[in-house]
Amino acid sequence: MKTIIIIPSRLSATRLPGKPLLKVNGLSIISHVFKKAESANIGEVVVATEDQEIVDDVKKNGGQAIMTKNSHKTGTDRIYEAFLKFDNSKIDFVMNLQGDEPLININDIKNLNNQMIKNNCKLGTLASKILDKKLYEDESVVKVMTEESLTKTNFPEAVDFFRKTFDQNKKIYQHLGIYCYQKETLKEFVSYKQSYNEIKYKLEQCRALDNNIDINVALAKTSSIGVDTEEDFLAIKKIMEYKPK
Repeated sequence: MKTIIIIPSRLSATRLPGKPLLKVNGLSIISHVFKKAESANIGEVVVATEDQEIVDDVKKNGGQAIMTKNSHKTGTDRIYEAFLKFDNSKIDFVMNLQGDEPLININDIKNLNNQMIKNNCKLGTLASKILDKKLYEDESVVKVMTEESLTKTNFPEAVDFFRKTFDQNKKIYQHLGIYCYQKETLKEFVSYKQSYNEIKYKLEQCRALDNNIDINVALAKTSSIGVDTEEDFLAIKKIMEYKPK
């Protein structure tokens, strides 16, 4: 089974413009992400973007990047355009790794890929345990509820995704910005228009659930902070630049 990792990235993010090129330890966030993806060693890694500055930065740091249209409404629509530019006849799975997840664990990427292959699922993602109760009400942190409690080995289906909840039950987890699609499922997903819940909650995974595409969830070993805000960036910078004495 062959997997390609495509990382969507753009400079015009609404909450933190220019975030892919913000630097930590002298390297841009987007380049940290593609280097993590390459280290997972599960397949070719490509950054898909509408910005020449991102292409230049990624290539300068030894990565592969291609230009896509600037009219895409979501990252998944962007990665599908990039996917079509490749000889994809031998590719089975397409992994969509968000370009703002520089702390994602390499073993978690590998685990998601392995679970997809082992279970032959259409669409999979990752989630981690919520350790800080404040996150339940933090709308910048996406939550997922699963059919059964996550373990190290199971891969249950997601029931729902949301941004805010007061329900702190054991089947609600922090969602991580990564998806793995069967090739045909990705094609099906982008054929649908943005759904009501997707637009309302600004969560593209709702388009899958609203069109009866099951999403399976694997337990991530570590929580990853996505860079959505200035506070997120400063928190990640502090973690990544910390050197024990």
